[in-house]
Amino acid sequence: MFPIIQNQKTMALSLMLFCRQGHLKLNAGQTNPGKSKIQQSSYPFSDLKSTQKMNRPVTERLTTNKPSGCVTECPGCAHRYLTREQSLAQKEKWLKNKLSAWAAKFEPIRSVDEESRRSYRGKVCLSTQWEYGSWRFGLMRNDTVIPIHDCPVHTQQIRDAVSLFSARLPEADLFPMAYYVQTGNQVTLVIKSKQMPGLLWLDDPLITDLKNIGINGLWLHLHPCAGKKVFAKNGWHLLSGSPQSVDESKFLYGPRVFHQLIPLLYSQALTAAENFLDPAGKDIFIDLYCGIGAGLARWQKKCPNLIGVELEGEAVACARVNASNAEILRGKCSDRIPQLIRWADSHPRDGDRLLYVNPPRTGLEPEVLGWISSTYKPDRMAYLSCSAGTLRRDLTHLAATGYEVIQITPYDFFPQTLHVETMVFLGPET
Repeated sequence: MFPIIQNQKTMALSLMLFCRQGHLKLNAGQTNPGKSKIQQSSYPFSDLKSTQKMNRPVTERLTTNKPSGCVTECPGCAHRYLTREQSLAQKEKWLKNKLSAWAAKFEPIRSVDEESRRSYRGKVCLSTQWEYGSWRFGLMRNDTVIPIHDCPVHTQQIRDAVSLFSARLPEADLFPMAYYVQTGNQVTLVIKSKQMPGLLWLDDPLITDLKNIGINGLWLHLHPCAGKKVFAKNGWHLLSGSPQSVDESKFLYGPRVFHQLIPLLYSQALTAAENFLDPAGKDIFIDLYCGIGAGLARWQKKCPNLIGVELEGEAVACARVNASNAEILRGKCSDRIPQLIRWADSHPRDGDRLLYVNPPRTGLEPEVLGWISSTYKPDRMAYLSCSAGTLRRDLTHLAATGYEVIQITPYDFFPQTLHVETMVFLGPET
């Protein structure tokens, strides 16, 4: 997910990366660059004390061997010593406690098999530091980067790329690198300077080695104020390859966009949402915080009356390719409410009104909540949340304005960590 994080509680959550919407900022509790969606302000992690309860030592930790390649000092994966069953049970118990008002609505947590809980993270934001004549890539702790070059939850591609760059990049005086960011096949080296450094290190052998491991976009990002904010709007330079890549689902993405981990599990979550929402030809469908359009690409096959909203410009450009039949508005969802009202009113009420939302950790904006319950009034709504705290707040509001929770399903998109995401299905009270 980083800049200097002095406190171990915060560090235990910092491996999760990339927030949503706006410019990438570090958020202790999230791995999404930014769901870039990357956000314009840092997200408060109000559930910190509760998550620490999940991180307390258990007997099994004393008898379970450390995973191969895992660094003992690294606090990134709080559940690394737990079995799959223990980890899922803790996450489900914690989430039911946070959403206790709807505990009866829970379905079993969805996850992947044991093998898929390793080498799944194809998206990282790592602090970097030149020390003892070489580069270290990892998490910052007490002004020192804990190197996690062989992290077992990173994909082999990331481990290979880190190995290449750690051996080939020049020293910090010549190359003041602050962060290493990788989103799939796109790599960004964040330089804490406004001056372009020398590029003699970028020779043909390195470019060939990067191509051989599947890296097809290498960026240099000049960001003299790099710190809590990892990315800035300007200062992007493509050094090699293509500015965009295509993932295994054939979706176009770039170096700054949110890209959900574990595509198979994410596809299952979208399938569940699609089955519940059940879009049809006469329905109208709104998708808020739509990212690169992975959901829109599904909805458009069954519902031609479709519109999405996304803040991050690169994600919007990708979404317009990935879901070419959908109308997509760029901007904050709260700022686009007038356009959404006009768009919805322009369609006859011959079918149902459907809504899918996948907001950042801050949850739904107050204006959006008010619009949902008082103006749009969807017949069916699916809400994918990455924060139990803001989800509870939003569900409480929706329940007070005539909506009921029909089903809650946790998704383990971040195995080995504390993090758990939640899909909620809602409809008008009957």
